[in-house]
Amino acid sequence: MSLIKLGLMDELKYAEFFPNSANAPATVGHSFGEYAQLWLDSRNIAGGTRNNYKSVLNVWWMEHLATTPLANITPALLRKLTVRIPWTSDQVKHNAMTKMNTILSSAVADGLIPRNPMAGLELPKRAKKKIDPFKQEEADRIIAHLYATEHWPSQIYGAYFEFVFYTGMRLSEALALRWEEIDLDKRVAHVCRTVALGEIVERTKTGKDRYVLLNERALHALEFARKYAERRAQGDGRLKEFPYCFPPSKSAEYVQQTSDLHKQWGPAVKTLGIRYRPPYNARHTYATICLMAGMTPAFIAQQLGHSVQMLLTTYAHWINSEGDWAELEKLKFAPKMPQA
Repeated sequence: MSLIKLGLMDELKYAEFFPNSANAPATVGHSFGEYAQLWLDSRNIAGGTRNNYKSVLNVWWMEHLATTPLANITPALLRKLTVRIPWTSDQVKHNAMTKMNTILSSAVADGLIPRNPMAGLELPKRAKKKIDPFKQEEADRIIAHLYATEHWPSQIYGAYFEFVFYTGMRLSEALALRWEEIDLDKRVAHVCRTVALGEIVERTKTGKDRYVLLNERALHALEFARKYAERRAQGDGRLKEFPYCFPPSKSAEYVQQTSDLHKQWGPAVKTLGIRYRPPYNARHTYATICLMAGMTPAFIAQQLGHSVQMLLTTYAHWINSEGDWAELEKLKFAPKMPQA
């Protein structure tokens, strides 16, 4: 305690270095590391989201703040750290600052600190994700190629990608789709679960169920998948029941993670000489095909599980491009200007 008397160490710093000392002030409370762990443990969030928080905290913040008392985290300290930390991109910095802001806001709500020290710091602008859909002709070539594979158990991926290209479902949603969620009479699919970290999660990415209308191409994919399941059930394989619409070609009920799809997707795109884009772009392809066909944004947003505002923001280029020239044509009807 003599260091405190000499002004070489304040009480908060003493408590940080000697947390078990009887002389440590009781007002110090949680360190940031302790509170961040408590916050994570108390949250009912998807496994992928939890892992993302843990990764961001461990990579960017814990080295600097793990043992720091919450009361010692000031706007000036955070501003200094945001300058000092070697961020790999503005997107990464934005994500890390946003997650820190969420945790510190919770600390305020819990009465541990009077205000959020991150609240006043400026977030870097996020670069807009480039939407890069396939042409419909490219999508159909990919689908046909996957259907035509010689290894017949792998033909299920032709049906799977036909389905996602023509419903706009997220890859993980289609992998978790069960036959019980399909109503062929009404031509709808109930989207209510997803695949995450190798497990079926009984919720969608947005936390909201939705019903997706099935067009002829989606119904064709399901018809193929049904006959495929019947053929697999009659074979020598261990599995005899296939509750999921698009089971993998090997002995599992469902594809464990979306990254497994790359084993089929990558070689197909390369063989066809189509410029590579990730399979998630099948969803963007569906959205842009619908927009160019003149479907209403409200209908498309409902199919995709977006808000209308998000759809308008994400696909503004495709919404505007069709009508821009029609708007420009109106200039022809403007009053004639006097000639020089």
